[in-house]
Amino acid sequence: MDKTIKKSSLKVSENGLEKTSSPKRLEVLKTYKIYIGGQFPRTESGRYYQPTNAAGKTLANVCLSSRKDFRDAVVSARGAVSGWSGRAAFNRSQILYRMAEMLEGRKAQFIDELMQQDATKAKAEKEVNLAIDRLIYYAGWCDKFQQIFSAVNPVASSHFNFSVPEPTGVVSIIAPQGDSLLGLVSVIAPVIAGGNTCIVLASETRPLCAVTFAEVLNSSDLPGGVVNILTGKPAELASWFVDHMDVNATIYCENNSEIKKMMQEKSASNLKRITFYDKVNWYNEEGQSPYFIMDTQEVKTTWHPVENIAGAGGGY
Repeated sequence: MDKTIKKSSLKVSENGLEKTSSPKRLEVLKTYKIYIGGQFPRTESGRYYQPTNAAGKTLANVCLSSRKDFRDAVVSARGAVSGWSGRAAFNRSQILYRMAEMLEGRKAQFIDELMQQDATKAKAEKEVNLAIDRLIYYAGWCDKFQQIFSAVNPVASSHFNFSVPEPTGVVSIIAPQGDSLLGLVSVIAPVIAGGNTCIVLASETRPLCAVTFAEVLNSSDLPGGVVNILTGKPAELASWFVDHMDVNATIYCENNSEIKKMMQEKSASNLKRITFYDKVNWYNEEGQSPYFIMDTQEVKTTWHPVENIAGAGGGY
């Protein structure tokens, strides 16, 4: 035996043979990439950060998204608008339901990730179950909300007058930062249920479930570009989320007064709709409503002349 081997690295087994003890294994941290156009690229900036839990344990390598990543995501989302909004509402419903099925099949993984990010097992199970149920809730509304919110309007002329909600287009979203999964699902689902596409900035401190949820989306028949998920710093990216001229609406789910003021000012440049969800409790009934779908809809009104048929005694 090589005399250079230290005695401390040797053990004597029960049968008297000597063996070398294994060195402590280094954990291989997962690199959580971003999700753009149905693909999983790394950030073009090459930057990353390492979120930690309350005990100080490093959780993963997470992409620190840049302005260029956001621009790429907007191009992808814009390219997907016509195809997604043009699908039958029932088909969008099927896809959201499929997302719930795929999330159900990976519950254990999501529970584990939530527990890594300081949730108790009971809280993690509740959050995953609520996220699954929320997808099913909005799947049910896909082909029904237009019936509820459409109208035939009385007019003082010989016309039919109809008002119908239609998707606004590309929506940028800064998701709730306090939880990893439920807030993210709760803001994405009504936006895409209404036929919009979106770019979402996930929680900076609890990003694990966001990228894993992108893996669920990727296996759920959802066309590439409909949902794009970035990770990084809201303070760095918020201005680009609202300033981009090809974004039609922005949703902000935090209560930073400076960012809210900045968004209101910058939105004036292209009359972008800004919606704040800073007081919504996503864990109870107020966290789901068809009115969340309507927050990213435009109401279009159509006039149609009433044809008078001779001898019929009226208009039809």
